[in-house]
Amino acid sequence: MSRILIAVGALAGLLAVALSAWAAHGLSLDPARTRMIDNALTQQGWHALALVAAGILAERWGGWAIHGAGLSFILGMILFCGAVWVVALTGRSLGVAPAGGMLLMLGWLLLAVAALTHRA
Repeated sequence: MSRILIAVGALAGLLAVALSAWAAHGLSLDPARTRMIDNALTQQGWHALALVAAGILAERWGGWAIHGAGLSFILGMILFCGAVWVVALTGRSLGVAPAGGMLLMLGWLLLAVAALTHRA
């Protein structure tokens, strides 16, 4: 499972860089929608790194909390970042961005729980 978390995190980082390049050089949107895309890409980049860290810690620590953090980061990135992209490109809301944001926050909480409950 830890290798999967690291691999998904790495692919999410790759996708964030590729989408950033496309948004900067091939996408023409109004300023408000451009800010939405920038926000989605920032969140994806940070959470890709968090996912890699969760995978590394899952290898070392194990346990439900760190694996739950990784899963929350994955689902949160898909729902939040994906929903923001859809709104920015189409103007239509899927209504799932708040759930994605809550999952991202849950991932950070579970990461804290894993750190505080890990026995060295």
